Amino acid sequence: MSLNRLIQTLPRRCAQRAPAVRTTIVRRHLNKDTSPILYTAHASVTGARNGHIQSEGLTTDLATPKSLGGAGGKTNPEELFAAGYGACFQSAMNIAASQLGVKLPTKTQDSIVETAVHLIGDMKAVDLGIRVDMKVKVKGISKEDLDKVVAKTKEICPYSKATQGNVSTNIETIIL
Repeated sequence: MSLNRLIQTLPRRCAQRAPAVRTTIVRRHLNKDTSPILYTAHASVTGARNGHIQSEGLTTDLATPKSLGGAGGKTNPEELFAAGYGACFQSAMNIAASQLGVKLPTKTQDSIVETAVHLIGDMKAVDLGIRVDMKVKVKGISKEDLDKVVAKTKEICPYSKATQGNVSTNIETIIL
């Protein structure tokens, strides 16, 4: 048999000899427009970055950070986003660990999520975005299990899903 003929028939020959492998891919398609609402948070903001936030569980003043030319000394949208993303991610870690059969520590100080939200871009061109760096620190499990939990968490955390494709998120896992 010529080399050309062999190359032409190779895909057919491999397909004939390869065992059929069937996999079922389960895809969940959450319709974000029509799915039932589980919880709604409301906040009222006045004064933008140098203003005030009022909500059911939060009342605080805002200040533009010193690094952006403001007075600093008070919280800002990036800090609030960092806190929200970190808390949501850590809650989703508990669900992911349960689904994977991994036992996370029960002491709160043995599972820490540190989240840094960076305002990035060009202020003059008003071309701005955010980047997230997260450190997930857990005591009492293997690095392999922690990496599995974090990978699964990125799939189920609402903040991770909302920022996917829009925000560069880097996650470092650390065993305490």
